Amino acid sequence: MKFKLPQYAFVLGSRGNVKDHVRRLLVEQHEVDRQVFKAMTTDKSLPLDIRLQVQRLFETEVPRDSAPNRVVNRCVLTGRARGVQRFARLSRIMLRQLAHNGFLPGVAKASW
Repeated sequence: MKFKLPQYAFVLGSRGNVKDHVRRLLVEQHEVDRQVFKAMTTDKSLPLDIRLQVQRLFETEVPRDSAPNRVVNRCVLTGRARGVQRFARLSRIMLRQLAHNGFLPGVAKASW
């Protein structure tokens, strides 16, 4: 039996997954910039006006989506953002479905 994904409109290549991937790339690109700006704005040895200028520069130069807390764990199959298991990057629904169909080795559906 060949595995076939359920026919949802949002399976594979969903817009959410693409946006999340772009965010992950931006976080990687701007990680050093964010650390430098953060260090300068929290450095008490610098005068307040310089720290405020650095903070304004940071807000205008670094994209918002480069913040690590804007990255969302999403299901790689459906793009669902809630109920995603970290170890498999699958939503609870897809994890259950794949386990039930026997496509996850070592995972069995419990019954008692």
